[in-house]
Amino acid sequence: MDWESLRTLVEFQCSQGITGVVPAGTTGESPTLSWDEHNRVIETVFDAARSRIETIAGTGSNSTDEALEATRHIANRGLRAALLVDPYYNGPSSLEIRREYYEPIAEAFPDIQLIPYIIPARTGTQLLPQDLGILAANYPNVSGVKEATGSLDNARLTRNYCGQNFSIISGDDDKTLALMSDQAVRCSGAISVISNVVPAATQGMVQAALSGDWEKAQKMASALQSLFGLVTIKTEESSQLGPVSVRARNPLPVKTVMSVLGMIDGPCRPPLGRVTKQGLETILHTLRGVWASNPEFLEPIERAFDVSVADRLQIPRHWEGLAYGGY
Repeated sequence: MDWESLRTLVEFQCSQGITGVVPAGTTGESPTLSWDEHNRVIETVFDAARSRIETIAGTGSNSTDEALEATRHIANRGLRAALLVDPYYNGPSSLEIRREYYEPIAEAFPDIQLIPYIIPARTGTQLLPQDLGILAANYPNVSGVKEATGSLDNARLTRNYCGQNFSIISGDDDKTLALMSDQAVRCSGAISVISNVVPAATQGMVQAALSGDWEKAQKMASALQSLFGLVTIKTEESSQLGPVSVRARNPLPVKTVMSVLGMIDGPCRPPLGRVTKQGLETILHTLRGVWASNPEFLEPIERAFDVSVADRLQIPRHWEGLAYGGY
């Protein structure tokens, strides 16, 4: 673990005007961390951020006991917010998720704001809006949700069942503006992936929407669209037995982007590996396009990490080893 680089990344986020960070979220590499590492990541980020921004700790698990222990740990360290992903792989029903997972944690930690994270494409299960509404009605510390179902209808039901004061937070970068502009949803912001790379631009889009400047928000969203598309990269590869579809999913593509730009150094932990050559070309093509059309998105990286973005995007040694050599 590169603890100094982690602190540098937190400092970069703080300097760019974002309002919070989520260490050890499941869309990152927390599934490959030991619980000691998991806890230390959260503590390191919390200490680095200090009181400048909110630290929302990822404490979810497919085990209620583990989630309780992780939430207890952050409560004892002084954090006051946790992101809890739906229990993955086990396949509990929405009723079970509510009664056997979220309710015990909400009861045990009434002073911790709990944010359910609903992402059925990853977990294979889903806390439904009806059960979320019951949670919100019975537990004041469940006052928001990270909405990553990909469904506007689901978000509308959440607003209907959870009330007007409940916070719906986008978990899909490419759907954030749609969720914010839909009057039946009125999303309040995003827990963003691409904000790891372009925090100021992402924050600018969200703030424009919150202030009602929809023209600016739409312009920003359009300019960011190609970067949003890097969260998952699909390529068609040739194997010895014929064509194969390869899908590189977050965090692999975004961590590769950060490596290309000189923000970090180091691979993902197995079983995640590297992108394909085509995937890397997609990343380079996208970043070069953004650098040409909206250099202000990437310029903060130069100052924070003492790099030349132009050099990073043109000199091959900066991305050697980031892609598989063949199928």
